Amino acid sequence: PSAALALLCSSAAAVVVWKWLSKRQIQKKIEEARRTRDEGVKKMAKVVQQFREQVPSVQTDTILSLPLLELTGRLREGSLSPKTVLYTYLEKALEVTQQTNCLRHFIPECEEQLQEIQQQREKGLLYGIPISIKDHIGHKGHLSTCGLVQCLDTPVQEDSVLVKVLKRQGAIPFAMTNVPQSLFNYDCSNPIFGQTLNPFNHQKSPGGSSGGEGALIAGGGSILGIGSDIGGSIRLPSSFCGLCGLKPTAERLSLLNMDVCSCPTPVPCALGPMARDVDSLALCMKALLCQEMFQLDPTVPPIPFDEEVYSSSAPLRVGYYDTDGYFPLPPCMRRAVREASGALQAAGHQLVPFSPPRIPYVMTELFLKTFFADGGHAWLDVFTGDIVDPSLKPQVNCCKIPKLGKKLLALILKPLQFLLLLKLKNVATISTCRSVKEMWNHHHQIQAYRTEFIARWRELRLDVVLCPVLGPAFTTGYPGKLLTAISSTMLYNVLNFPAGVVPVSTVTESDEEELNLYQGCCDDPWDRTLKEAVAGAVGLPVAVQCVALPWREELCLRLMKEVETLSREK
Repeated sequence: PSAALALLCSSAAAVVVWKWLSKRQIQKKIEEARRTRDEGVKKMAKVVQQFREQVPSVQTDTILSLPLLELTGRLREGSLSPKTVLYTYLEKALEVTQQTNCLRHFIPECEEQLQEIQQQREKGLLYGIPISIKDHIGHKGHLSTCGLVQCLDTPVQEDSVLVKVLKRQGAIPFAMTNVPQSLFNYDCSNPIFGQTLNPFNHQKSPGGSSGGEGALIAGGGSILGIGSDIGGSIRLPSSFCGLCGLKPTAERLSLLNMDVCSCPTPVPCALGPMARDVDSLALCMKALLCQEMFQLDPTVPPIPFDEEVYSSSAPLRVGYYDTDGYFPLPPCMRRAVREASGALQAAGHQLVPFSPPRIPYVMTELFLKTFFADGGHAWLDVFTGDIVDPSLKPQVNCCKIPKLGKKLLALILKPLQFLLLLKLKNVATISTCRSVKEMWNHHHQIQAYRTEFIARWRELRLDVVLCPVLGPAFTTGYPGKLLTAISSTMLYNVLNFPAGVVPVSTVTESDEEELNLYQGCCDDPWDRTLKEAVAGAVGLPVAVQCVALPWREELCLRLMKEVETLSREK
């Protein structure tokens, strides 16, 4: 017995030591990554300072205030130099990241790209434009971390197709921005580089997963950025930060040579632009949808940007709704849809009430089941040898519940079946695909729903749809508690429709007073959590969402431009 006890104690001690060593190794990697990032920031600050000493007369505020279309014009005619613009934005980005922690690191090769574009025979559509890119968009020689320690060892060997095309069009990628761990969160925090803050209110989140992009552009440190979207990851940061953002049809822009972080096929990831106005998004799409992209990635349909559709002034037939009946949004977001629809009608467009079908079913059986078809095991694997960010612990802990535990939980919660169907809050209760046959059936259900949705759209003869988006900005830490509040954006990932967000207003004192009366769907703990998450948002941006049928990005942007123009006039 004493020998057995000694063996048991020594085994337990060995396990404790092993865990301590593993944790220490993780911590060393994190410290090294932070040190590398901080050294890069210091080097870039020194380079910017040298430029300022050489050219002290730069009109920084004037350059930073120029819209993208005007800036490209000035660069092409030569009244502004690419070098001056690049260093102006580098200086501003240093200031913004100091306040919000939005950058993962600078791209020092931006100075080489600056020399490259000046030797190009033809000036591309984005000639001399500094551009920021999301962490996991591949850039040669740099990490694609997704906020995970396991991704800190292997730099990307080749530029992604999208980065190659940007460079060919004269853009200068100068920074990579922060993301939430594993990208599966609409906050923006990871254990390596920390929490990114909203530039308008440091108690609030910039959204996610393209939250670093949102904070940098909204803070004025970038004029154009590229994000990705698989549940709202471009549109939510755009909503929280008062930006314009477009999620195209997934296959419209290339994903080649890019780490998509385990993107499930039935609900595909899409890359898209984020900027301060709709014209900037249109210019970016026009630049990207070129022969260079079609040649580098033959899987991208060779459909150039249709300027005629975007510039048209013909009246639109616009479907609209201010709630999807699943997760009632705060009063200000519904107000924004009502005001925008009224303005569109007054401008001569035809408004048609529209109701998206079966959103509880879409959220639970189509969207969440896609990601947790295996009970979340594939997702949990990415955290192997890692520290889980506090904002993700609720979801991670739910996925770790044994299968028997999940069955018992489902049995206990059966009396609340109606509530759970209306507003599923816990990934522990999501049904899984137990066989290949069930997985194929799941894929078929997604296709069948797309057919049903398009049929309803066609019956009403709609051109586009105006609808709400989640907002205003949540207090940091709250997005992880309300995973299923994203029903307004995830719907158009399941459908694979182009969808964009445009700011139209700000939160008023009246909105805040009305929020006090908000009860949501059932006035349950989750409704009260949403109320807490958005409280204290007076002055923060309020946005709406615009949607078109697949491959009709130009029409989606046309509606966004119309809404933007009318809201600015108001």
